[in-house]
Amino acid sequence: MALSTAPPTSSAITLQINGEKYTLRVDHRTTLLDALRERLDLTGTKKGCDQGQCGACTVLIDGRRAVSCLQLAVAAEGRAITTIEGVADGERLHPVQQAFLELDGYQCGYCTPGQICSALGVIAEHAAGWPSAVTPDVRPEAGPPSLDAEEIRERMSGNLCRCGAYVSIVEAVARAAEAQAESAVEPQAEVIEERVA
Repeated sequence: MALSTAPPTSSAITLQINGEKYTLRVDHRTTLLDALRERLDLTGTKKGCDQGQCGACTVLIDGRRAVSCLQLAVAAEGRAITTIEGVADGERLHPVQQAFLELDGYQCGYCTPGQICSALGVIAEHAAGWPSAVTPDVRPEAGPPSLDAEEIRERMSGNLCRCGAYVSIVEAVARAAEAQAESAVEPQAEVIEERVA
């Protein structure tokens, strides 16, 4: 009688998070959210619905927004992941964080890490000229879409705020986008450090 060989149910992976490399062994069913929070103690990313509906767990993967509760950790290997812990520059807040603080876009704060990561994605998408569902003219000759309140609300619609701070959040995203457009500073390359978890 031949023994059957079951495929492995866990793998050693290396995740690049906030400019550092982390090596860990995870069950293939482990979400990126659970790996961040439970294995790497990066608890800034929040678990809300655990179904991809609230946006509290939003992170950036290769610069694009992703809800980490629906992303498997093994699928994120080799990709650049940015969590809320990697947004500020040391003690200096990122302009998006500063705008949220100044315009009271955080209320209780539970959704704020996901809101900020999503706002970073929105600003990058806009800068790249990506249209949204409410962009009136998507023809290339129309130029980049305007990042007005309607555009911001549409683009941020995947992030829920139970406190209802939407007006302040929209204002904060608009202010940060204006500041970024005015500065037009090239982002610095990430320095990768090796860590084993």
